[in-house]
Amino acid sequence: MHAKSQKYKNLALFDFDGTLCSKDSFTEFIFYALSKRHIIKQGLKTLPWIQAFYLKVYPAHAMRPKLFNAMFKDASTTEILALAQRYAADLMHDLNPQLLQQLKQHQFNGDDVVVVSASVDIYLQYICQQLNVGLICTETEIENQQFTGRYSTADCSREQKQIRILEQYDLENYAAIYAYGNSDEDDAMLSLATYSYMVGSDHSLPEIVTYKKLA
Repeated sequence: MHAKSQKYKNLALFDFDGTLCSKDSFTEFIFYALSKRHIIKQGLKTLPWIQAFYLKVYPAHAMRPKLFNAMFKDASTTEILALAQRYAADLMHDLNPQLLQQLKQHQFNGDDVVVVSASVDIYLQYICQQLNVGLICTETEIENQQFTGRYSTADCSREQKQIRILEQYDLENYAAIYAYGNSDEDDAMLSLATYSYMVGSDHSLPEIVTYKKLA
């Protein structure tokens, strides 16, 4: 007679901007990768939406695609991705030490760790390579070695975070689900969690449970 199969690892889901990273990484990348002249010229085209966003009358998930299109349409992938690699290396210094330690503890525990972000894959792919973690994010469209200015996926925020997680991970395979976020854009992701942590609201990180196989 065989014993029932056991689950011996957790799934840890980390939002990026404002959670694992202390900065607005996408806005900073615009200034890192593009000329001031280009930013000013294209920024004027998106100014009404940007102003509406800061006035909280236009949602971030609708504003981000417009900003990406204005800034990166027809940009060379060769140039931008080379800059993205350097940007990712620099951004490693801006990771939240407490959350980074929690991420490493999950890895030491043998858990599956995934960054789940509305930010774009252009530089997040390199961040996640350095951290050796999985990535679910907003993916950008490329044609003929240029960015089209469009996303190839929906903006990975709110319910999209939950949808994408469930598409790629069977939560029944894990002993526990941990989720870390910092805003209402993470609520749908945190609703999946056995243990959740909201930056700015929760005072202590959840204890990571270790599941060991019986000898």
